[in-house]
Amino acid sequence: MIVIVDYGMGNLRSVQKACERVGASAQISRDPERLLQADQVILPGVGAFPDAMAELQRCGLVDPLRACIDRGTPFLGICLGLQLLFEVSTEGGTSHGLGVIPGSVVRFDLPRAYKVPHMGWNQVQVRRRAPILAGIEDGEYFYFVHSYYVAPHDEAVVALETDYGGPFCSMVWRDNVFATQFHPEKSQRAGLRLLEAFARL
Repeated sequence: MIVIVDYGMGNLRSVQKACERVGASAQISRDPERLLQADQVILPGVGAFPDAMAELQRCGLVDPLRACIDRGTPFLGICLGLQLLFEVSTEGGTSHGLGVIPGSVVRFDLPRAYKVPHMGWNQVQVRRRAPILAGIEDGEYFYFVHSYYVAPHDEAVVALETDYGGPFCSMVWRDNVFATQFHPEKSQRAGLRLLEAFARL
C-alpha cells in the first residue's frame, strides 16, 4: 500500500488517481501509524515551504517521515515534497526543512526573458539512472510549476537535470529516497511510467 501524506498542501487526489491508474493501491492519510506501516510513501506538495513545514509539525508527521526514510521505506517527494527534504529554504526568509538531503532551496534568479514561476513542459537529462527511471530517456518531457529549486551540496544525489536559463536539479535519488521537482501525476505517459516503477519497489 502506498500512503500519500496529507498535510493539507498537495493535490492529493490527483496523485492518488495517477497511482491507481498504474494499478497501485494508494491511500491518503495523515495518521503517523499508517505512514509507518506503508509499503511506499509519497510526499506531494503545492504552496510555500514555511507553511508546509509548519503543517507537517502541527500534524505530528516530521518524525514519522524521517523514520520511514531511515528504515528504508521507498519514498517519493513531489515538487514541494522534494524541497522539504532539504536542510534550508530561502522562501519567505530562512526556513528549516526535514534535513534528509544536505543542501538548500533557492529562488530562480534569471534574465527577464524567463518567467518565474517556471511553468509548463520541459525536458530532463539523465545524470544517474535511478530505478524509477526505467523507460525514461534523455529529453523526456515532464510538467513543472515552481519558483524555487533545490541545490544539493553533493552532486552525486542528482538523478535528473533540467535547463531553464541554466541547468538545475529536477530529481534527486539517494538510496530509498526519490524526489522530483516536476509533477509526475500531471506528466501523462512519462509520469505514469515513473509512478508505476516506484510502485513496484
